[in-house]
Amino acid sequence: MRSVLTRLVPTLVAAFLLVTASASAAAPQPVVEGDSIIDSVTGKVFVPHGVNFPGYEYTCQQGHGYGEDGTEPGEMASTVAAMADWKINTVRLPLNQDCWLGDDGLPAGGLTVNGYRNSVEDFVNMLGTFGIVAILDLHWSGPNGVVANGLRPMPDDRTPAFWNSVASRFRENRSVIFDLFNEPHSRWNIDDVKVFGLSWDCWANGGCLAPSEPDTVDFSGLLPRYRTVGLKTLLNVVRAAGATQPILLSGTDYANDLRGWLASAPKDDQLIAGFHNYLVQRCRTVRCWDEEIEPLSRKVPVLTAEIGQNDCGRPDHLNRFMNWADERRIGYLVWAWWDLPKLGCTNFALVSDLVDGTPLPPVGTAFHDHLASLPDTLPEPPRPVNPGISFRSAWWNGRILGIEVKINRQVSTRLRVNVRLSRDRRSKIPPRTTSRKMIREIRVMSGVATTRFRIPRGLKPVLVTASYPGDRLFKAASVKRKPSSVRKLTR
Repeated sequence: MRSVLTRLVPTLVAAFLLVTASASAAAPQPVVEGDSIIDSVTGKVFVPHGVNFPGYEYTCQQGHGYGEDGTEPGEMASTVAAMADWKINTVRLPLNQDCWLGDDGLPAGGLTVNGYRNSVEDFVNMLGTFGIVAILDLHWSGPNGVVANGLRPMPDDRTPAFWNSVASRFRENRSVIFDLFNEPHSRWNIDDVKVFGLSWDCWANGGCLAPSEPDTVDFSGLLPRYRTVGLKTLLNVVRAAGATQPILLSGTDYANDLRGWLASAPKDDQLIAGFHNYLVQRCRTVRCWDEEIEPLSRKVPVLTAEIGQNDCGRPDHLNRFMNWADERRIGYLVWAWWDLPKLGCTNFALVSDLVDGTPLPPVGTAFHDHLASLPDTLPEPPRPVNPGISFRSAWWNGRILGIEVKINRQVSTRLRVNVRLSRDRRSKIPPRTTSRKMIREIRVMSGVATTRFRIPRGLKPVLVTASYPGDRLFKAASVKRKPSSVRKLTR
């Protein structure tokens, strides 16, 4: 015992000196207020900028350790110090459901449940010591009897127990955010056959039957399907455990689709919309961010919990999004803080050394330098003003409805035109459709948007509404007009 203590003392002393030399003030304590995340300690807007630190989701299942290199007791301080040196203020920790609960033979390799839980908590505490917020993310899961060895489409029957335990353990730590499920998604087999479609109703309420296989296998159907648990249930579990911290709810399509988020999210004033953003995903362009992400961010905080680029070329995707997000005070966490000597940047590695945090080009270097250039407080986005939307004309010649709308030249989002129809009593031809509404989205070119509708026979347009959803510069606005008809034309 004496020889063991003799070896430990220098390590512990070095760790203590590192912590006291590098640790910052108290970690932020995030709370949601309207469309912003606020640090309740300072009262200032808190914009998460940081990384994902993988390891706790897969290492315990593989039996190599509780977490990746850098999570051993003697390594934690130097690992987190390197993160703090990058000006990182938030770290997302992916977790394994079975390793936390002790289900299905995990953790493997003679590791213990208490050892796993203690290691996670120790790392979270070390992050807090350096002034960094921790996001606890359920990354790998599996229904009872199926090993948590990868990503499933949705939570399962054991997930409520996982979140009850995690929330109970961390409910007093105000520098923690809970990410209830990593990437809800539909499933296609390798032959592009869709085997599971995730609806927003299932996302919220559960109850659908999802494939048990992880998304790394080529085919689903070899294992029995499991009945999913919705995010509303998990939210209630966390709150029932006494945890009041903010909760991240990631969208569908591997967290890339947030179009149904606002209508489907459960009622809670501490919710953050989780967005993932990779080059292979649908919503990867500025236009999509303008049309889908920014409007949501004006109603609820949006956090890009994962963004990455692995082509080892110019980090244009990352740079483009960071610049876009900074103007809107939307946070982002890059995947991933790991050292992969063989794969390197082809598998999203940001560093060439986990402990000292040496940036790995091109993405690691770009992200490190971007954080270094950010001011301590991002400027407040400009307050939206009226876009000045008005009709130039709305005419109808008996078959064609023509619309011309004028709006500020700087608007960035499409207009929506809604045409209300009614029965044309002067027409001898009865309408063949029961629909009394026509809707279309139209582009704005140099401050003008034009379109034409072919009105079904037997109907006439009675009201045209042009709506602008709003953006960073302009408020949402709409204008209505009754179209003028040319009555003398023969029908």
